[in-house]
Amino acid sequence: MIGRRFWEIGGFVAGAVLILFGAVAIYMGVDGRSTVRDALKQEQITFGAVDDPAVAKYAEQWAGEQVETGDQARAFAQIMRFHTVNGEWNPDHLTYAQMGRFLAADDPSNAAGTSDEAAALKDENGSPVSNSFRNTWVTETALTTALNTSYMAEQLSIFGIVVGVALLLTGIGFLVLSIGGALRRVPASSPAAAPRTTAAATG
Repeated sequence: MIGRRFWEIGGFVAGAVLILFGAVAIYMGVDGRSTVRDALKQEQITFGAVDDPAVAKYAEQWAGEQVETGDQARAFAQIMRFHTVNGEWNPDHLTYAQMGRFLAADDPSNAAGTSDEAAALKDENGSPVSNSFRNTWVTETALTTALNTSYMAEQLSIFGIVVGVALLLTGIGFLVLSIGGALRRVPASSPAAAPRTTAAATG
């Protein structure tokens, strides 16, 4: 009797805790998603026209619209990378890691540059001139990382909502089982009565 009562109380407590955790997870997920979208709207980022090859490739359905969601932020990050890799100043499609720290003295217009100070272009003070093309990559990386982080944050918020719903349903299930008596011990059935025999009458 004590054991059965213990499981019944445990079912109620577990159900209540799971429902509480589920509700909190859903609230945090919804709040996080709303925070991400509000922050994106404040930046006033707008997609270009569809005649831009990058927009046509990654965000044709959002051409001319403002970036307001995580998916749109990710698409805009892809557009920025496309522009940086395929820019007119970057005919060799170099990435940040492939560029030197300084502009090369023999070809300052080459984005590849050089990391050799002796071969670098010098300013009026004799110091090597930093590779401005490489600095463009630094800016692109910082901005796209922020946009991709917005996408990741929104996805985590959605995941939190899904987990919250799962916890909520599990907690409700525990309460239903406890209230319905599914955890109660089934009483033992009484032994079947022995069949009554009648003695045959003999004449």
